[in-house]
Amino acid sequence: MAGDGSEIRLRAPAANTRGATFALLAFAVYSTHDVVVKLLGGVYSPIQIVFFANLFGFPIVTLMLMRDRSDGNLRPRHPYWTALRTAATVVSTTCVFYAFSVLPMAQTYALIFAAPLLITILAIPVLGETVGWRRMAAVFVGLLGVLVVLRPGSTDLTAGHAAALVAAVCSATAAVIVRKIGRDERSAVLLLYPMVANFVIMGCLLAFVYRPMPAIHIGGLATMALLGFCGGLLQIAAYRSGSAVVVAPMQYSQILWAVLYGALIFGETPTLSTGIGAAIIIASGIYVVFREDRTDTRTQRPVLRTQTRYVMGTLPRLSAIRRLWRRDVAPAARPRASAPRKAVAPTGQAH
Repeated sequence: MAGDGSEIRLRAPAANTRGATFALLAFAVYSTHDVVVKLLGGVYSPIQIVFFANLFGFPIVTLMLMRDRSDGNLRPRHPYWTALRTAATVVSTTCVFYAFSVLPMAQTYALIFAAPLLITILAIPVLGETVGWRRMAAVFVGLLGVLVVLRPGSTDLTAGHAAALVAAVCSATAAVIVRKIGRDERSAVLLLYPMVANFVIMGCLLAFVYRPMPAIHIGGLATMALLGFCGGLLQIAAYRSGSAVVVAPMQYSQILWAVLYGALIFGETPTLSTGIGAAIIIASGIYVVFREDRTDTRTQRPVLRTQTRYVMGTLPRLSAIRRLWRRDVAPAARPRASAPRKAVAPTGQAH
């Protein structure tokens, strides 16, 4: 597929409908995951939550890795990029968990939604991609939407706002690095390094913040791991069924869940500035996605080909799940899947 805007036509309308439905279900599950994060974040430090989230994620990862029949070791082929991605993932995960614990859900999502826009910017120096003036203008407008949400000078900016912005930057950084090195690195390397780093670093810090946890809260952590894994499987099904340009914008449905959950569970009412800013950011992100679908050069599509879910450091990454689950982890000499199949699975290409 030449990336000439025909991707959406590669799938029948019914297939795109299935893909969109799976994606909506995936992000509903992810939003429920974030509710658990917020509930626990009101009691425990994000350090403790991240540590135990990783702990409960390891059994899932172990079962997945048992299906990895490829030869090799766990030494990264790109150690510096891997180290930078790991650090970005650790910071992103911790910051976003903290942001959810202290900010309204809708406001947190609005700020995190800046990540796809930042991917477009980072793709220029990191991936050497060319971004046209229309997409850059959309990115600029989207970042103005971030300012509308924050309203500097009119509202008190807190550590939670800073954490959400840092999470967006680090999440975008980690995602672009995966796009750069993913074809060379084994899925096991991409999967384990962030998880182990989170586990070790948070484990070292745990003694300073640990609070005893009742059984119901431990069950909440296990639920987080399960929801993240189920969300990943649903997202895989979405990209297998529908075109990326149809599936990718579905992530913005999380803002609706944030408003619903925020009102029903946490008594939150989004402010007008949050609503306007979120609308600007979402509109800019969707415009970037559709501009990428019309790009003449197939490789100049960083958002469509990069998965940015921030919990990739505590839960199996979407594309790693996909490759290990399908046992699609053979050595590079093995013939790749056909182009039409890969064209509609951007996160598979990223790895």
